[in-house]
Amino acid sequence: MHYERLVNTVTLVNGPIGDLAYPLDHYPFSKGLSHWIARHNSYSSYEAQQILQNRTSGEAFSLRSVFFEHDFNRRRFHQKELFYRLPARPLIKFVLLYLFKGGFLDGRPGFTYALLQSIYEAMIVLKVQELERDSSSPRT
Repeated sequence: MHYERLVNTVTLVNGPIGDLAYPLDHYPFSKGLSHWIARHNSYSSYEAQQILQNRTSGEAFSLRSVFFEHDFNRRRFHQKELFYRLPARPLIKFVLLYLFKGGFLDGRPGFTYALLQSIYEAMIVLKVQELERDSSSPRT
């Protein structure tokens, strides 16, 4: 198997796949908040690079593909592209997680998680702007 994308990878498998018999426990905060923030700082850099790479890849965004593409990976690509184009994306991420996905039911941890995810989206937006600005300014 191999991965495509810099972050939030697309896994491509060359061989048989199966289902896990039991849940796979995942503890993203087990190493503490500082570790999570440092990791997402690097993830946001990769995500910003991926956004710019997608813009120059030649594949045009298709709203139709967001909903009707049969290939999961292609549909996911177009869904992410749609999300990248939304105005106020950090606020949308917070509202989605906290209100629509029930983060408010988890109390303070739900609020913290929704807030951290919205900060992560803001970091991506700002890093894309920085990369665009750096690529358009003349080098001296």
